[in-house]
Amino acid sequence: MTETTDPTAINGAQALIRTLVACGVDTCFTNPGTSEMHFVAALDAVPEMRGVLGLFEGVATGAADGYARMAERPAATLLHLGPGLGNGLANLHNARKGHVPVVNIVGDHATYHKQYDAQLESDIETVARNVSAWIRRSGATPAVGRDAAEAVAAAVGPPGQVATLILPADVSWSPGGAVAGPAEPAGPRAPAGADVVDVVAKALRSGEPVGLLLGGTALREPGLVAASRLANATGARLVAETFPTRLERGAGLPPIDRLAYLAEFASAQLDGLRHLVVVDAKAPVSFFAYPGKDSYLVPDGCEVHTLAAPGDDGAAALEELAELVGAPDNAATRQPADRPDLPTGALTAEAVARALGALLPEGAIVSDEGNTSSLFAPALTAGAPRHDWLTLTGGAIGQGMPVATGAAVACPDRQVVNLEADGSALYTVQSLWTQAREGLDVVTIVFNNRSYAVLNMELNRVGAEAAGPRAKDLLDLSRPDIDFVAISQGLGVPAVRATTADELADQLRRALAEPGPTLIEAVVPSIM
Repeated sequence: MTETTDPTAINGAQALIRTLVACGVDTCFTNPGTSEMHFVAALDAVPEMRGVLGLFEGVATGAADGYARMAERPAATLLHLGPGLGNGLANLHNARKGHVPVVNIVGDHATYHKQYDAQLESDIETVARNVSAWIRRSGATPAVGRDAAEAVAAAVGPPGQVATLILPADVSWSPGGAVAGPAEPAGPRAPAGADVVDVVAKALRSGEPVGLLLGGTALREPGLVAASRLANATGARLVAETFPTRLERGAGLPPIDRLAYLAEFASAQLDGLRHLVVVDAKAPVSFFAYPGKDSYLVPDGCEVHTLAAPGDDGAAALEELAELVGAPDNAATRQPADRPDLPTGALTAEAVARALGALLPEGAIVSDEGNTSSLFAPALTAGAPRHDWLTLTGGAIGQGMPVATGAAVACPDRQVVNLEADGSALYTVQSLWTQAREGLDVVTIVFNNRSYAVLNMELNRVGAEAAGPRAKDLLDLSRPDIDFVAISQGLGVPAVRATTADELADQLRRALAEPGPTLIEAVVPSIM
């Protein structure tokens, strides 16, 4: 890593931004405050850095997540002190669980001001530690560039992770900044060990039931093709993790079912296995604990083999394994092109999924936080033209809209479709304003069933006794009904409401044909 000092004595904020750009980070999602004003001012001096404003920190952090999933390099965030970091924490949690690289910059009080315990003073490091694999506080202006370069290198990994750089206000505004070049990267993804590959190959040849559980980078085309070759050559079961960071799918790609969310269904998918091979994933566990039910979902007597951990080259490991067991090069199954007919009649969650499958364009990106209502979407879009599917990696709701926003910034030439549950939408609905401001091609479909439907289901599954009207009222989103059309229009995004399948199909066709963001409120019954 080399450092250069600007002869005009640039300040810390300018050194930071110029270093980020030099390291390949040229987009910053932000909701700044007073302590970050010198960073904001420095944007005019470094036009290569694109600043994207969110009205809430959770929008900024979720958008950085969506951007990195599709750009395959990190964006930066800029957050205001500990409370701003706290507001953005849920979507940083999701990024952490998805191994998504994010350079998370948090402004702080000037170093000499912290002793006074002003109203916004807090322990930023403690908050950041919940989501960050790397944390550093820049202590002096000349070191800011170096710190930024090392933050980028830490975020990129592999695996990707959240790297938090804390920037005191006086370190930002003081002269003497030095621009740093890229830090030494951690290196390429590690290959699988020969001994591990041999053990897995023996399991595949044993005649005993074997499952391949894929996650992370293994769910891109090279990994999917190699895994499909293996499954077809050996009879192994092929399944993806429940909430993939990014799944490439559609016509021409090998199909793969995701592990079910409900533990009972996931256990049925894994039942009878004697070997489970995990690739850029981990052994499956139940999403929550339930009375009298197992948390660990690997069947009794099943041996777990880690072919590739996060940070390893899972696709290469699968290709090596396929060669070792003699799987033919052309043995992969390819999903045929197949679209459902457009729906008519009553509007249901299944009808929405059917319309999406019929109309989804080539190269689309789907940000799926439809929760219970998007249950039908994977099957009904399987034969649509090739596309990417992004899911709720960490389970903290309010991710779908920001991830769609960030993905659209990263890929302005691709159509983004956001499948959004009504309850989740309300956590980060401010994303719509950013979509309007930036002119992003995002079509948001809000499933409005006026309920936290998944919690109605969970109320029974956890064994809660005597759940009466007062309990169920806390899971109800009516009284009053929420008008998503009015909310969307108020945030600058054109919106329509569909109450029949015919209306939905017509509205979706028009929305996909028009540039810029659109919202469709789909009034559907709950499927739970």
